[in-house]
Amino acid sequence: MTEPRPPFSFRLDARSGAARAAVFSTPHGDVHTPAFMPVGTHGAVKAMTPDQVAATGAEIVLGNTYHLALRPGEGLVAKLGGLHGFMRWQGPILTDSGGFQVFSLPNKDISDNGVRFKNEVTGDAMELTPERSIQIQNLLGADVIMAFDECTPHPADEKLAATGVRRTLAWMERCLAAHKRDDQALFGIMQGSVYEKLRRRCADALVAMDLPGYAIGGVSVGEGHELLCKITEFSAPMLPEDKPRYLMGVGLPEDLVAAIGYGMDMFDCVIPTRFARSGVAFTVRGKIRLTNRRYRRDGYPIDVSCDCTACAGGFARAYLHHLFAANEILSAILVSIHNVRFYERLVQNARAAILAGRFADWRSEFLAEYVRETASE
Repeated sequence: MTEPRPPFSFRLDARSGAARAAVFSTPHGDVHTPAFMPVGTHGAVKAMTPDQVAATGAEIVLGNTYHLALRPGEGLVAKLGGLHGFMRWQGPILTDSGGFQVFSLPNKDISDNGVRFKNEVTGDAMELTPERSIQIQNLLGADVIMAFDECTPHPADEKLAATGVRRTLAWMERCLAAHKRDDQALFGIMQGSVYEKLRRRCADALVAMDLPGYAIGGVSVGEGHELLCKITEFSAPMLPEDKPRYLMGVGLPEDLVAAIGYGMDMFDCVIPTRFARSGVAFTVRGKIRLTNRRYRRDGYPIDVSCDCTACAGGFARAYLHHLFAANEILSAILVSIHNVRFYERLVQNARAAILAGRFADWRSEFLAEYVRETASE
């Protein structure tokens, strides 16, 4: 008799230096890592249908606990089939805890109990606690849910960062006690700002809880590429080899390439679709701004090496320039498809290089061609 498959598993397929290729199995399918998760804050990746997202190669998407709780409300989402049924995405989903959004709000009141703030939709006073965050996420029904943590701002002195670590660990215990579903993997989040000693303290305590996965938080709060790399490089080895590692809110292509090299597995960011809506597209040679006049008569696709709907479909840069000038919705749709596909190709190519044992060479080749500052031309 075949043993029942566990709802979650993590299989490490290969290493190339510190870079890892693995398979993270969830109740709604496998995620091949390194993996980039398009962000669907309100239950939709902006300017894209679920089929278009899937066509880019994305295997997992992200939703936001805070925004979905504000509207339409987690109860309605649960009634209509959970987040998978509600947004018509049948693959894995991850929901963040709402902590980053709450801590980004003005005039919030942070205490050991949780965070009080004003509802940005109704203006009513609200409180988000570890228990409330988990309750919302249990109802939303994502495969992976995140612990409610204190997202330390940048810059932060060591005392403030230490307070964030203390609260994050205390709130992690409360999240574990509140979590009611075996078919959802609850990930812990390492905080500690730029302080290696605090990161170690937080990591050690989280690892002792034997969680199904771990995230590094507080590295996309304005610290810049070099500091992001420094924090990730010393933090990643603190996390278990046999569990998925998630770098939250990251980032630009050069950030992903660096972080993969330090041993991180999962990434999310709004950049691909946010940049697309302002006319910025990613190519293997860097970013281009399609609203610039230089593209008004350009007959080439966004990236001749790309196989996305926009590029393989023959949509010229001149046409996209025209769509942006005419304020046509199709401009955001086509460039969003392209940018998400660029990110998915990036992690797929990184995975192939890891499996072939040549990640360092691939990274050097990518960075030699990719120019970071090109969109302002």
